[in-house]
Amino acid sequence: MQGILIRSFVLLIGVALATASVRAQSLDGIWRSEGYGLVYQIKGPNLKTFEVTTTTCVNDGTALRDGTVSDGREATFKTADSDVFFVRSGGSADHKVMHTEGSASDVRIDRIAQLPAVCEHPTPNTPAGNFEVFVRTWSENYILFDQAAIDWNAVVETNRRKITADTSSAALFDIFQGMVEPFHNRHVFIEAPDLKRDWATYRPGTEHAIKGDIQAFPKNENPFLIEITDQAYFKTPLLKFCNGNLQYGHVDGNIGYLRILRFSHYAEQRGFAAGLVALQSALDQIFSDAKLKALIIDVRLNSGGDDPYGLEIASRLATKEYLAYTKQARADAEDRNKWTPGDKSIVRPSSRPSFHGPVVELIGPHTISAGETFTQALMGRTPHVVRIGENTQGVFSDVLGRSLPNGWSFGLPNEVFRTPEGKIFDGTGIPPDIEVPVFASSDVATRRDPAMSKALEILRQQTGQ
Repeated sequence: MQGILIRSFVLLIGVALATASVRAQSLDGIWRSEGYGLVYQIKGPNLKTFEVTTTTCVNDGTALRDGTVSDGREATFKTADSDVFFVRSGGSADHKVMHTEGSASDVRIDRIAQLPAVCEHPTPNTPAGNFEVFVRTWSENYILFDQAAIDWNAVVETNRRKITADTSSAALFDIFQGMVEPFHNRHVFIEAPDLKRDWATYRPGTEHAIKGDIQAFPKNENPFLIEITDQAYFKTPLLKFCNGNLQYGHVDGNIGYLRILRFSHYAEQRGFAAGLVALQSALDQIFSDAKLKALIIDVRLNSGGDDPYGLEIASRLATKEYLAYTKQARADAEDRNKWTPGDKSIVRPSSRPSFHGPVVELIGPHTISAGETFTQALMGRTPHVVRIGENTQGVFSDVLGRSLPNGWSFGLPNEVFRTPEGKIFDGTGIPPDIEVPVFASSDVATRRDPAMSKALEILRQQTGQ
C-alpha cells in the first residue's frame, strides 16, 4: 500500500509539473498588438519585442518571465530596466491582454502565424532607414494631425528629398526636430545619445515656469516657486511623503493643503507596486487628520507619472462611484478615427481613511500628463472639485516610445482619455472653473500667490470660517 501511495504521489507530481509546463509554454508564438505597432515573440521564459509599421521593423529588446502567475496573470515579464508587464486571459488561447504596471489601460494582443514580412529583414541603420521608421511611426500612430491642421504626407515628402546616403547624424536630427516641432506637444521627444542631444517642447506660451523669468523647467520641483507659497501661507514646514513628492500641512486650523509634485518615484524600491504601498501609507496618515475640514490640492508644478496613483488619490475623495475617463489608442495605420475598445477607469470610494468635504484644486500649464489625468479623474466627484488657475498643459496619453536603428529614441502620443461625454482635452488642456494667473511674473516679483488666496476665499465661505 505504501508503495502504491508513493507511486501515486509521484504520478500526481508529474502531472502537476506537466500541467505547469504546458501553462508556462502556452504563450509561445508570435503576438501582435491592436494599435501600438508592437509584435512580441515569446519562447519559454524569453520575450522579444519588435516595433513595427507597414514598412519598417526594429528589434526593441527583450524581457524575461519572472514566474508570477497570481492575480489572474498567466505570465509576468520584466525588462532589464525593471519595467514589469503581464499577460492575462483575453477570452481565447489566441487572444490575450497585456498590461504594463503603472498604466491605466491594457494592450490587446492576438496570436499570428509568423513574424510580419517586414521583420524578415529589419530596417537598416541608414539615413533613409531611420527616416522611414520615424515618419511611418508618426503617420500610423499620432493622434492630433487634424487638430494641428498639418498635412503630414506633404511634410514627409518635402523632407524625404533632403535625405541622402551622406546625410549626417546632426542633419538628420535637425530634420526630425523640424518636422515635429510645429505640433508643440510635451509628449513628443527625440534623444540622440551619440550626439549628446535631446529635444522636447511645450504648448506655446508655457515653456517657462513664469512666462520667461525662470527657466528651471522641466524639473518637477522648482524650489523658488514653492518657497513663495510656503513662506506666505505656512508657519511650519510641510510634512513630506513618498520621497518628498507629496507634501501636506495646514493653512490654518481646518484647511489642509496637499501638494503633489509628481505621480512617480514614490518609493526607494523601483516599481509601481512599491510606490503604491508608499502612497497608500501616506494617504492613510494624511486623511486620518481629525482637524481636516476642507482641502486644497496643488498640482501646478506636477510633472506627471503613473495614472493609477491619481486614481488611488481620487478614491480617497470619492463619495460615490463614477467614471473617471475612458482610454483608447489609435488602432489603424490609415484611418485616424479608428480606436481600440475603450478601457474605463472607475473611481470607487475607498474603505481606507478618506476625505469627503470641500476640495479646491490648483492647476496650470505645468500640470502635465498624469497630473492632468488626475485632474480629469476629479471632475466627476461630488461635491464638485473647484479648479483654480490656468489650463493644464494638454498631454494625456502614455508616451509611445520608439527606437531607431541608429540607437536614438523618440516618442509621441497615440492615446486619448475621454470624459463620460466623449470629450478630450489634448492640446488645449483642462480649463479652470476660475481663471487666476499661475506664477505670473508680477506676482512672483512681489512674492504673492493669488491662486492660493482665491482657494482660501472659496473654502472659508464654504466652511463658514
